[in-house]
Amino acid sequence: MITELAVERIDFTCGACWHRWSVDYDVQRYRDALDAEWEHFYRDNTAVPSPYTPAGAPPCEHCGRRWVGRLVARRPIPVAGDAESLRSRIPAEGAHRPERHTAPLLKATGHLQPEPDARAARPSEERL
Repeated sequence: MITELAVERIDFTCGACWHRWSVDYDVQRYRDALDAEWEHFYRDNTAVPSPYTPAGAPPCEHCGRRWVGRLVARRPIPVAGDAESLRSRIPAEGAHRPERHTAPLLKATGHLQPEPDARAARPSEERL
């Protein structure tokens, strides 16, 4: 059973070249039949490993190294099923908002990137 849906913005700072970037991930928390809780991460509608692990972090586009991300913002998405929640019935004809099938996907990197901090602007010799 899905217990939580959210969009999480994760900030990455490369520890080798100090390049900074952020990526939005769709996160789904799920409870299985044994009551264990799991997280599933998606980026651009594709399942990916957790960006909070070295294996799941995207590589730095400047040097290729991987650094674990940190959560900077999140937006929970209400999970349907509450009888009191507002809802709209979808007509049986199947013509309800047909443009949703051809609308372009929102890209995970389609938002403004964070401004580089002062440390990222310094030459590499000063970072030692």
